[in-house]
Amino acid sequence: MSKIAILGTGSWATALAQVLVDNSHEVLLYGINADEISDINNNRQNSKFFPGVSFSPKIKATTDLEATVDNADYILVTVPTQAVRALLEQVRPLLRRKVTVVNAAKGFDLGSNKRMSSTIRAVLPAELINPVVSLIGPSHAEEVILRMLTAVTAVSLDLETAKDVQHLFANEYFRVYRNDDEVGSEYGVAFKNVIAVAAGCLVGLGYGDNTKAALITRGLAEMVRYGMKKGGRLETYLGLTGVGDLIVTCSSVHSRNFQAGLEIGRTNDAKTFMENNTKTCEGIRTCKVIHEDAKQYDDIELPIIDAIYRVLYEGKEPKVEINNLMTRELKIED
Repeated sequence: MSKIAILGTGSWATALAQVLVDNSHEVLLYGINADEISDINNNRQNSKFFPGVSFSPKIKATTDLEATVDNADYILVTVPTQAVRALLEQVRPLLRRKVTVVNAAKGFDLGSNKRMSSTIRAVLPAELINPVVSLIGPSHAEEVILRMLTAVTAVSLDLETAKDVQHLFANEYFRVYRNDDEVGSEYGVAFKNVIAVAAGCLVGLGYGDNTKAALITRGLAEMVRYGMKKGGRLETYLGLTGVGDLIVTCSSVHSRNFQAGLEIGRTNDAKTFMENNTKTCEGIRTCKVIHEDAKQYDDIELPIIDAIYRVLYEGKEPKVEINNLMTRELKIED
């Protein structure tokens, strides 16, 4: 049995805690929301995210970060990407022995725009951590908490550490593969969030399955184009952290990125949403990061990313941008 410190008390923290408890491991969740922590400890629920779903009394939560990481074998990071660096800076002086950090966040560090694994290595000293592993892929917490069949990937530059995390989480309903293409995988799961915003926009505007299929396919082409330019491998984008995550995020009402796009599409305007949104929607900031980063390359085109950027940050109407995409110069499918 291993002890896992889980940073976060949100939906993914709770769902993965249940996976680990089902595998006979000890977990402790750290959070700052007193209501969520009380709900977990006293009611065996996290009703903000999973109304009516009860889970094991072995899942406990606390506001004490030091107690959470004390003697932990693994630290599981589930907080939004913009909070990762600041939280790990609090964790750093509390580490007393070497641990494996497992990242479950998808996106880029606020400020540096580094990938999550790079951010973790930049904050935590190499002598205190094993090779970083990202547990990522097509997975909604709302289904994992119900023990619905799910497959993800343990991604690390070190396949032995990935194998260790693979066995830590894997069971009869939660299958874990392993992969050493850290760059490709982390760019893939970040990129798909932007395409999911676009998918929501399409549905909000009243378009159907044909349109969504075209978007997912062309979105995958852009993901491959950009991701390989950053150093990712083609086969990674044909796997769980590429097309797999793209399909689930663009097709499910559980996706916050899809829901954001849906609201934008229904009003044909992003301004109101951007001014009033209080939920974590990684795709909005990711769009800006990728759009700005891609400017350094003269030989790649990202028309969908560029169109969503104009909707989110330049006040353009989604309907107009869709029309512009559909009337671009006809070309060979790459």
